[in-house]
Amino acid sequence: MKNISPIVAGLDIGTTKVCAIIARKNEFGKIEVLGIGKSDSLGVMRGVIANIDKTVEAISLAMAEAQRKAGVEIKEVYVGIAGQHIRCYQHRAYLMRDHNDDEIRQKDVERLVADMQRVALPPGDEIIHILPQEFTVDDEQGIKDPIGMSGVRLEADFRIITGQASAIRNIHRCVERAGLRVLDLVLEPIASAMAVLTPEELEAGIALVDIGGGTTDIAIFQEGLIRHTAVVPLGGHIVTEDIKEGYMVMRDQAEKLKVKFGGALFPKNEINAIVSIPGLRGREPKEISVKNLTNIIQARMEEILEHVYNEIRTSGYENKLIGGIVITGGGARLKYLKHLSEYITGLDARVGIPTEHLINGRGEVNDPLYATGIGLAIKALSKPQPQIMVEEEITTNTSDTNEQNLVSENTNQENKQSWLNSVLRRSREWLEGDVKEFD
Repeated sequence: MKNISPIVAGLDIGTTKVCAIIARKNEFGKIEVLGIGKSDSLGVMRGVIANIDKTVEAISLAMAEAQRKAGVEIKEVYVGIAGQHIRCYQHRAYLMRDHNDDEIRQKDVERLVADMQRVALPPGDEIIHILPQEFTVDDEQGIKDPIGMSGVRLEADFRIITGQASAIRNIHRCVERAGLRVLDLVLEPIASAMAVLTPEELEAGIALVDIGGGTTDIAIFQEGLIRHTAVVPLGGHIVTEDIKEGYMVMRDQAEKLKVKFGGALFPKNEINAIVSIPGLRGREPKEISVKNLTNIIQARMEEILEHVYNEIRTSGYENKLIGGIVITGGGARLKYLKHLSEYITGLDARVGIPTEHLINGRGEVNDPLYATGIGLAIKALSKPQPQIMVEEEITTNTSDTNEQNLVSENTNQENKQSWLNSVLRRSREWLEGDVKEFD
């Protein structure tokens, strides 16, 4: 019997869109995306749920589309979390062991992690992730994996990521009202990193910049470990608002202008084009200069990238980022954003497309917009023994299928019997000399 990887689902609840990804892993370890669903997010502001009913509706629409494309029914999901309420703390814990000769086991590390659950947090905060950084066994420092070593005193540095308990409860409430169950909450920049970064980049040092609709999330990795996280309360949505107010157009028109004609820079060798927008109720159309449109976008993107660069300098890893910056998220689709990022920060940059681990990395998924959703699916499939979370959707009713199979089998039997009777009849006729030739 063939061993089939379980099917998992990632749910990215963003400010401008809700994205559902259904995927599984093939026999070669590559991720196969089975279905993608996307809907407008009208109940989220800067990564935080502000309207339960609208968010539930958006989740239901996105999941329904993804399930229809994948042909499966999903009951459990991995959900991304982001927003200004996310905080990152660093703590140190130690454990005194009874015997020096005994090997350090996984349960010793788990005891340290359990101790971190009791760390005092600001009122209203809740732990999302407890991430071990480095271990110290007796006087030996800089150990990434202490299991199997001998020692009495085991110490560890942890990075604890927290969020507002109310925001976390609202996510659970919306997902449950949509008929699903949250298996785990994952910080969105961590999920995006799993989708767009390579192991070499994680080891060398890299800054992931996920430009979403409401916020820009930053995660800095070095030597394979997450070293710093931050949230900038600006994203692609505010760029759209700038265009809307600057040209006095509708929001959907501003979004189309940004995506189709806008860019983070305006090359000097390009001819200044004019875009015409239909007016309302028979009014005269508006003519917009692409150069002026780019100037509006560039001013806001420069502000966002300056905040990003400030966070990189604050982290203390500015001179350790051999890999530079990887920009992903829906905001990374702007033309020439890579060049503007390199100009502002002085670091090498590239746009992160979430196809690194995919078997079908073309078509719809070849878009930084889906980095978080695909990363959530990868996170789910990276579990040692992920749970089976789906029931196969049967396109034809089981009883009808069995009945059709029975009818087909009976028909085949009747055809075989008819053919045999014909052969016997013609054989008798041939023996009696009535048929001169038998074929």
